[in-house]
Amino acid sequence: MTVSSPEWSTRTFGNEDRLPRVPVPTLEDSGRRFLEWCAPLLTPEELAETEAAVAAFLASPGPELQARLEEYDRSPGVRSWLDTFWPYRYLGRRDRIALNANFFFLFQDSPLGQVERAAELTAGAVDYKLKLDRELVPPVLLRGTPQSMVQHQYLFSATRIPGELLDTARTRYPSPERHIVVFSKGTPFRMDVLAEDGRPYSPAQLADGLRAILKDDHGTDVPVGPFTTKARAEWAASRAALLEAGNAAALETIETALFCLCLDDFTPSDALEAGNRLLYGDNRWYDKAVSLIVFEDGTAGINVEHCELDGTTILGFTDALLSGSREERPPADGVPGYEVVEFTLTDALREDARAAAAAFKAYADATATQTVSFDFGANRAKELGMSPDAFAQMSYQLAHRRAKGLTGATYESIATRQFQNGRTEAMRVVTPEVVRFADVMTSDASREEKRSAFREAAAKHVARAKECQAGDAPEQHLWELQLIAKRHGEATDLPLYSSPGWLKMRDDFLSTSSAPSVNIQYFGFGSTSPQCIGIAYVLLPDRWNIYLSTPKHVSAEMYRFADELAVAVRELQELLAG
Repeated sequence: MTVSSPEWSTRTFGNEDRLPRVPVPTLEDSGRRFLEWCAPLLTPEELAETEAAVAAFLASPGPELQARLEEYDRSPGVRSWLDTFWPYRYLGRRDRIALNANFFFLFQDSPLGQVERAAELTAGAVDYKLKLDRELVPPVLLRGTPQSMVQHQYLFSATRIPGELLDTARTRYPSPERHIVVFSKGTPFRMDVLAEDGRPYSPAQLADGLRAILKDDHGTDVPVGPFTTKARAEWAASRAALLEAGNAAALETIETALFCLCLDDFTPSDALEAGNRLLYGDNRWYDKAVSLIVFEDGTAGINVEHCELDGTTILGFTDALLSGSREERPPADGVPGYEVVEFTLTDALREDARAAAAAFKAYADATATQTVSFDFGANRAKELGMSPDAFAQMSYQLAHRRAKGLTGATYESIATRQFQNGRTEAMRVVTPEVVRFADVMTSDASREEKRSAFREAAAKHVARAKECQAGDAPEQHLWELQLIAKRHGEATDLPLYSSPGWLKMRDDFLSTSSAPSVNIQYFGFGSTSPQCIGIAYVLLPDRWNIYLSTPKHVSAEMYRFADELAVAVRELQELLAG
């Protein structure tokens, strides 16, 4: 007897209620997995201390916290036990989000100049919004399994609002707004992209509107965008001062805009410089969920605020944007109207904005970045009988061991969108097999021993990635139990969370994430700790592009890592080939 596959809905959000829920891991499973995950990073003494801390936690208060989590998961309206975790994880961070949390994609090159490219991208984004409003964006199917599309409701008119203790996300779906905010030379301009009757402007009409903005000589001597680069509580105080000075309407215009379009009067010399400007350029409003950025020569990309949007959602959006296919609609009449978004700044606010800009420039200047590109891709990895991602991750591990002489904690983001409200799971790459692989590869072992160690480490990597995809992972579960204790004002000095295993496993030496799309050249983000190298990689069928970032004071190690990575990629290919 054959079971017919379910007929999945073709409406954007039509499958959400039919998706499975993220399973709540058991306390025992997470305790066991956590010890297994952190063990390769610890000395025997550190492991013994961590084992004792886990045993104590499993006795108390772990069971009570777990019971609360399970009760929350059963509550009406809750789709995932992580529904509270994500806001705390993203909106709870108190440092600056510019460079630290936002991420970027550098799009493939286009023959169009700045205004034409910006108009095409804007028209594509508006087309996507209109389709989304009618649920005509097809739900993503991955190997026949529908993925959660909920994040698409946070693409348009979505803005992060700073708070003293916790930020909030301001969103509205479907958005009734008709305008975007265009940033030129630091000045924000409101521009309509939909006419009053709801019809969109054509790319040619949008281009006329953008040319008028670029010609507008209404200069801003003190741009307000740098406020969004401040640490969150400081920005919350500045925002309160802006409101007090009579800027409610100006903030409302930016916060409700469908998205931001940043027209930079700058031409990047290469992909690295373009990536850097996309990550930490000025002429931005970093709290906006989506900012399309177009440089003077037409080079373009996107900067994304991370609190409600992950890379996979943005990839789907940018793929649609860059495909150039739009629904045929009668265009609006005339040229889109625009106006300057006026801010009234007191002397104190002007000084505050200048200081924020200077502090962010210094912070950006203290960041080192590099691009690396290999004439090797997923197809070649598969020909060699290897998972492309496992090949990439083992290359990073070998290069890191040779560059720094140690194996350090490594994070990899794993998508879990097949679940209701699914986002990502935190995978830790270092396993005993990885440590052995690095040991063997840096010894005088035979080729056969090296090949065998490589294949074993890769197989373990694939198995762990599958566990994470299934929601069988300890870190976010144990972290949420810690947050539950904190939210209830209970003892937060639990030994588990100060144990060597917890601290070492989460102190990244490498923070990695991939974004596979033929429409982008590079993907990038900042590093996550003082010794960390951020590794954002685009693994295409025949190409592998990587953007590296690290604090400047340890940049020598990043450059050494990049050199060793080139050697490792060549060596590991040869090892598998013969």
